[in-house]
Amino acid sequence: MTNQQSPINKPNGTGIARLFKATYCSIKGFRAAWKYESAFRQELILVLILLPFSFVLAQSVNHWLVLIFSLLFLLFAELVNSAVEALADKVCLEHDELIGRAKDIGSAIVFVALIFLKLAWVIALLQYFSIIN
Repeated sequence: MTNQQSPINKPNGTGIARLFKATYCSIKGFRAAWKYESAFRQELILVLILLPFSFVLAQSVNHWLVLIFSLLFLLFAELVNSAVEALADKVCLEHDELIGRAKDIGSAIVFVALIFLKLAWVIALLQYFSIIN
């Protein structure tokens, strides 16, 4: 018996080829989110609008990273929420308490990301205009 894992049940393969196939799958995921999820499109546009302002508002590299991470966290949360909703809709389209709960929790993830983004950016604006230190 060997310690190597069999590539069985690994449709994307192993090694460096897997990295290329995984990247391709990620690109497909972004395309699907853009095509089917209006919230993702809206939030991506928001991110693209705010991104240039992060260079102006940031007072340090660490501050800039907080602003950037708040934008990326929003996209991350929306992608997770969209994946949960797509899977839930595949499993059951009728009202189901657990599926409804999963969708609500996914929505709550996005809400938390939006609060984080709002706090980070409002504080950055207040600091930029010297309203707070």
